[in-house]
Amino acid sequence: MEVIEVSLNAHAIAVMVLTVIALAMFTNNKLPMETSSLFILVILTVGFYFFPYSHDGIELDPLEFYSGFGHEALVAVTALMVIGHSLSRTGALEPVGRMLAKLWTIAPALSFLMTLLVGAFLSAFVNNVPIVILLLPILMSVSLRTKTSPSGILMPMGFATLIGGMGTTIGTSTNLLVVSVAVSMGMREFSMFEFFMPVAASSGIAILYLWLIAPRLLPKRPADLLDAAPRIFSAALYVSEESKANGLTIEEVIKITDDQIKVNYIRRAGDDLLSQPQTSTVLRTGDQLLVKDTAENLKGFEKQLGAVLYGGSEPVDEDHPLMAENQQMVEVIVTQGSPLERTSLARSRFGDRYQLITLAIHRGGLHGRNMVSDISNTNLQVGDVLLIQGDSTKIAEMKKQGDVVVLDSATDIPHSEKAPYALVIMLAVVSVAAFGILPIAVSSVAGVLLLALSKCLAWREIAQAINAQIILIVAASLALGAALLETGAADVLAAVFVNVTRESSVTLQLSGLMLLMAILTNIVSNNAAAVIGTPIAIGIAKQLGLPLEPFVLAVLFGANMSFATPMAYKTNLLVMTVGGYTFKDFLKVGIPLTLIMWGSLSWLIPVFYDV
Repeated sequence: MEVIEVSLNAHAIAVMVLTVIALAMFTNNKLPMETSSLFILVILTVGFYFFPYSHDGIELDPLEFYSGFGHEALVAVTALMVIGHSLSRTGALEPVGRMLAKLWTIAPALSFLMTLLVGAFLSAFVNNVPIVILLLPILMSVSLRTKTSPSGILMPMGFATLIGGMGTTIGTSTNLLVVSVAVSMGMREFSMFEFFMPVAASSGIAILYLWLIAPRLLPKRPADLLDAAPRIFSAALYVSEESKANGLTIEEVIKITDDQIKVNYIRRAGDDLLSQPQTSTVLRTGDQLLVKDTAENLKGFEKQLGAVLYGGSEPVDEDHPLMAENQQMVEVIVTQGSPLERTSLARSRFGDRYQLITLAIHRGGLHGRNMVSDISNTNLQVGDVLLIQGDSTKIAEMKKQGDVVVLDSATDIPHSEKAPYALVIMLAVVSVAAFGILPIAVSSVAGVLLLALSKCLAWREIAQAINAQIILIVAASLALGAALLETGAADVLAAVFVNVTRESSVTLQLSGLMLLMAILTNIVSNNAAAVIGTPIAIGIAKQLGLPLEPFVLAVLFGANMSFATPMAYKTNLLVMTVGGYTFKDFLKVGIPLTLIMWGSLSWLIPVFYDV
C-alpha cells in the first residue's frame, strides 16, 4: 500500500492542537465539564471569526459550530434522558425489580445471572442510569439479608448495563451521536437493531465472565452499611453548652476518644474562618470540630464528647432531635436527575423538604478542606453519599419519592399510578422508531410531550432530568468534530493512521481503531471520544476504499468500553461509591472485560460486514 499524502493547513493544525487541549481538559476533575465544553465552543467560534477559513472559495461560517445545540442526536439524547427519568420516578420498572428480589431468595447464583441479563437487556432501550438505580437497592438488600459482601455483584451489574447499551442505536448517547454524525457525513442510516447480533454474541462471553469470574477478582468488603460503613465522611461536631468537650483542650478531647478522633479544622463560635487545631486550644460553646471518619466512629465521637453531629448552618434543636424514638440513620446516594444534583443542601432546602438532618457527606477520592468546612453549601455531585438521620416515616417518604437511592435493608421501590403510562410511552417511542415510522429524535420528543400531558412528570421534574453537562459536552464535541472535518484535520489524522497500519490487514486496522477508542473513552468523555473519532474513522474507510460501516462501528464499540476506570462513566461512580471499590478494582475487572469485548468484536465485525 502506498503512503497517503495530505495537505496540512494552519487551521487544521490549530484544530488538532485544540482537540488535544480539549481531551486534556476533559480529564481534569478540578475543572467542571461544562466549563471545558463551553471553552472549546468559544475558542472555535471566536478563532474562526477573527481568522476566517475558506475551502474551494467557500468561507466557513463560525456560527455553524453552534449547530450542535440543534443537532438531532442531541435532541434525541435529551428527550431519552427525560423518558428514562420518568421510568425511575414513577417506578415503571417495579415489576422487574420485585421479580428479581424474589428470585434472589430462591436461587442466588441463577438470580445473579438473571440480574446481569435483565440489566443488559433493559439498557439496550433505556439509559442505564435508571436501570442501575433500580437494581442497586435490590442487590444491597440481598447482601444485607444474607450477610454477604455486595462488592462481588455491584460492579458486574453496572458493567452488564454498559454492555447492553452497545446493542442498539438508542442504547447510549454515544451510539446516537456516532450514528447521527456518520449519517450526516454520507453513511447510510443504521436500523435500530443493525448491529445487535455481533454485540449479542460478544456480550454472551462477557456476561459469563461477569457472572463466573469477575466476583472472584473483587475483594470482599463489609456489607452492613448501617452499622459499620467503610466510607469516610466529612462532618462537623457542634460543641454545645452541655457538651463534655466544652472548656476542654483539643488534647483532652483526643484522650476522651482514646486517641481515635483527628480534628482537621476548628471553626470558632461566631467566626466563618477555619483554623488549624492546636493541642492547647480550649473549646467553648458554639465551636465546631471538623472531622473525617466512618459513620460508626462519628456517632461514637458524638456520644463520647456530648457534641452534636450536623451538616447544616444550624445545629439540631428541640424541634429536630436526633435522640428521639423512631429515629433512623441511613446513607443515601445522589443520582443523575436528582433535585440534589449540582446544588447544595442549603439551596435545595433539603432539611425543610424532607424534614431530615444531614450528618455528614462522603465523596469518593476527595478529602479536601472545603468538604469538611461547609457541608451545607457544598455542591453535590452524582455518586455523593449523604449520612442522614431522622424519623423513619420521613425516610420512607423520601425513598418513595425516588429523589435519591437509600442504601438500607429495605427493598421498597418508588411507585405511582402513573407507572403504566410511563412504561407504555417508552415502549411506543422505541417501537415507532424501531419500525421506521418516525426518527428517534421525533418520537422521543413526542414521548416527552405525552409524559407531560399524562402528568407522569411535572415540568420541574423534566427540567431536572435534562443534564446541562451532557448538552454542553455533546454540543462541544459536535463542534470539534465539524472543525476536524471542515479543515481537513480528520483526513490528516486518518492518513497518519492508514500510513502507520498500511502493512496490516483490514481486521487489524479495525481492531487498532477500536482499541484506540477504548483507551480514550476511559480517560476522557465517551461522547467526546466518539464524536472526534467518527470523522477520522470515515476518513480511514474512504482512503482505504472500504465500506464506512465497519470503521464507524469500531469507533462506536470502542467508545462504549468504559470499564477500566471509575470516571469513565457515571454509573461506574455510582457502584464505586456504594460498593466501596477502589481504582485498582476497576482495573482488575475492567481491563479483562475490555479485552474480551475488544477481541471478540474485532473478529465479529469483519465476519458480519464482510471486509
